[in-house]
Amino acid sequence: MSDSPRSRRPQRTGRSDNPNRQRADKASGPTEKRGFGTRRSLSDNPSEEAPRDKSARGPQKKGRPAPGRGGRPNKFRPKKRAPLKDPSTPIRLNKYIANSGVCARREADLLITAGAVTVNGDTITALGAKVLRTDEVMVEGQRIKPEAKHYLILNKPKNFLGTAGDKQGRRTVMDLVRNATKEVLLPIDKVERMDTGLLLFTNDPELAERMRQPGTKIRQLYHVSLHQKARQEHLDAMVEGVKIEGQHFQVEAAHFIDPEKRPKEIGVEIHSNRPKALTRLLNHLGYDVDRLDRTILGPLTKKDLPRGHWRMLNQEELNLLRMSL
Repeated sequence: MSDSPRSRRPQRTGRSDNPNRQRADKASGPTEKRGFGTRRSLSDNPSEEAPRDKSARGPQKKGRPAPGRGGRPNKFRPKKRAPLKDPSTPIRLNKYIANSGVCARREADLLITAGAVTVNGDTITALGAKVLRTDEVMVEGQRIKPEAKHYLILNKPKNFLGTAGDKQGRRTVMDLVRNATKEVLLPIDKVERMDTGLLLFTNDPELAERMRQPGTKIRQLYHVSLHQKARQEHLDAMVEGVKIEGQHFQVEAAHFIDPEKRPKEIGVEIHSNRPKALTRLLNHLGYDVDRLDRTILGPLTKKDLPRGHWRMLNQEELNLLRMSL
């Protein structure tokens, strides 16, 4: 083997032997060799260590991420939410077949390429073809139809559980909307048994998932009945924000319904999809909540909707709801 620098076997160099790694300070006390470098003895007092100079990295501007590798700032950009798709827009043929419950999308592609699918009487063999929900789609001679999307708003009365079912056989909100459609509609969020007001039902998983996401902000207005008399300083604190176990809770507005005649009733507006956070905030301030009545949910109101009744959303309300998400 030649003695050229490329052919020589590299030798491992410790921190103490490397002139570029000699950072030990003689005034810092005795050091002991550990591994490849030198460290201070564990018996040294850490309080005597010289404080690190934070200005060595340069000024840190508030609101900007810390510099990453190479001095370049780390980028923390929130992901942009894609707009919700309109159910009336064309969808892929394999998704149409899968939504009808025939088979999965991959198996639907095999049926399409085999020529077993027709749309309005024409055989479709091209993958990626799109159809409307009003088109006549047949698979192996049988007509199929995907599940229709429904959106229902209920003015929930008290003494009804806000869940889809109950093992003890108690009444739930599903008993109120059972005969609304042939499809099974589920509530978007969970509410307590004594809570009242607007509750949205749907069988659209995309819209339900979007409304349940933590970052989703939905305008909600509540009529809150408290067990104790409310105090103005607490209402102001709710608007300014309160920290509870490291979490920040804040409402958009809080005011008395009638401070003279009804001092235990307040109106609270929040922009969130967590109704239980309002109860937690009030409990932290020393109040017991007797009832929550949701009067506004996004663009939806209780106008012309008596307690215990429901109605389907019209197209205008559905478009406004999708735009608010």
